[in-house]
Amino acid sequence: MCGIVGYVGNRAAVPILLQGLKTLEYRGYDSAGLAVIEDEVVKIIRSQGKIAVLEDLVGERLSEATCGIGHTRWATHGRPSDLNSHPHTDCRGEIAMVHNGIIENYLELKEFLSDKGHEFTSETDTEVLPHLVEHYYQDNLLAAVSRAIKDLRGSYATVAVCNKEPNKLVAARKDTPLIIGIGDDEYFFASDITALLEHTRKIIVMDDGEVACLTPEGYQIYRDMQPIKKEITTVTWDAESAKKGGYKHFMLKEIHEQPWALQQTLKGRIADDRSGVRLPEFSLDKIQLQRIEKVTIVACGTSYHAGLIGKYAMEKILRLPVEVDIASEFRYRDPLIDKKTLMLVISQSGETADTLAALREAKRRGAHVVAITNVLGSTISREAHDVIYTWAGPEIAVASTKAYTTQLAALYLLTMYLAEKLGRMKANELQALIEDFYRIPEKIDEIFASCEEQIKNIAEKNLKSDDAFFVGRSMDYAVALEGSLKLKEISYIHAEAYAAGELKHGTLALIVEGVPVLALCTQRALIEKTISNIKEIKARDAHIIGLCYEGMKEVPQVVDDTIFLPDTNDLFAPILAVTPLQLLAYYAACARGCDVDQPRNLAKSVTVE
Repeated sequence: MCGIVGYVGNRAAVPILLQGLKTLEYRGYDSAGLAVIEDEVVKIIRSQGKIAVLEDLVGERLSEATCGIGHTRWATHGRPSDLNSHPHTDCRGEIAMVHNGIIENYLELKEFLSDKGHEFTSETDTEVLPHLVEHYYQDNLLAAVSRAIKDLRGSYATVAVCNKEPNKLVAARKDTPLIIGIGDDEYFFASDITALLEHTRKIIVMDDGEVACLTPEGYQIYRDMQPIKKEITTVTWDAESAKKGGYKHFMLKEIHEQPWALQQTLKGRIADDRSGVRLPEFSLDKIQLQRIEKVTIVACGTSYHAGLIGKYAMEKILRLPVEVDIASEFRYRDPLIDKKTLMLVISQSGETADTLAALREAKRRGAHVVAITNVLGSTISREAHDVIYTWAGPEIAVASTKAYTTQLAALYLLTMYLAEKLGRMKANELQALIEDFYRIPEKIDEIFASCEEQIKNIAEKNLKSDDAFFVGRSMDYAVALEGSLKLKEISYIHAEAYAAGELKHGTLALIVEGVPVLALCTQRALIEKTISNIKEIKARDAHIIGLCYEGMKEVPQVVDDTIFLPDTNDLFAPILAVTPLQLLAYYAACARGCDVDQPRNLAKSVTVE
């Protein structure tokens, strides 16, 4: 959460900082601010609101300063306000810092610094940082920052400037992402690669405990004040892939990118004759796999819902017990995992704080950890034993779409790979399954062509209610959870998902005339039972929108609107079924005038616990 950008070089810093902040605004948009050094004075502009408000404040008064830092905030400590906006300064206004993360011992530090005469003006934990650096400063910003972070407990990515060292940026990182961009006689800090792509594709990902110093002459990274060397990574995707490309919103663009993104996930991982799956990044051999007694999947939010689909698929095909845990609960329940456990951690950003903590706990207990993530060089990808990248390209909208479907694809690939290695499927059965899976991207394109206008009309006419319900059985229930999340997070409609068989255990009390109910009907073995549940809902006069395969005759007879999906193996139905639910949420949010890409109170990457 929150976005950081820093620049030092020979160009004017302010336009670069503003452009970077606009790119990072999906990480937080409660408030924003800049600090630049001009004529050996730290000048700060900051305000509550989105980047556009900050731009208006800057106006035509673009500084010629060539060194500066910027921040876009997702509030943790202190409500959104001008005073709580970053950057924050020390007592004399000579040191300015931006920060992403949470300083857990900030009250203790604040008391210590107050006793030394320091005065504070905000409600934030961040403000202790420049005061702490001031406390240790002796004409060496690098040394002061390096010493100050030794007093911190919690998570941080922080960048500092000082008027006494006007062409220098110093940054430190722990548990929160920070990237160095390397240009021609200019250097950058950013929370995310997307903020750098207009300027460079050469990056270095900072690790926990590292401190970096940038000047126009170059960069140096330190650990315990000792210089270290790190590998430079070249980013292969370009800045255009992070732009809207003619779509009204990033979310709609990313929904429509799903066939392409799935093809990227599959590329090179399926044999040309569809006879098997290749996952060279998975390191366990057959003998090691045979020692695995269970699988544990840990994730948050949308990624957690992907994990639920993975559970159904793995248990059905591999006949191994699979647990799915919410990451924020996992390490607090003394989980039963050991060296016989295969642990899957799923995170779009690869920086999710709770998921990272679960990964570390699992490794400590001896589990083999496989990460599924979209971000090359992310902390989770580097700390897991193995990593399966989804290669979905940048996802900017806060509501995850293509990240979710490519996570499902990675889980299916891993399931089929393990089925082959463990001999759980006959060769011809596996090949037929892979053939079905390979055609999923083109079937999503069919949904766009045949159903999108219908879905838009359904959303505009029927999703005006303050409440909505999603029901399904088996895999359909897991998809219902994701559909419900999409609707509530961007349209602010109160949406709940239920296993269809649970309706009579209390939920029917909430079903009233006209309330929209999304009924998923893709699991053929359970279709008769699901229809019985739908009839129970219809008897209470709800408006029912059914999702089923083309050719299913029973479902249209018991619902008010039907969205048809291309036929596929029921195992892969979740990827197809979620696409209309994403579109329903999108068009409902548009009809209600909501900010689709940046819903209230949310941010894209949750890097605090």
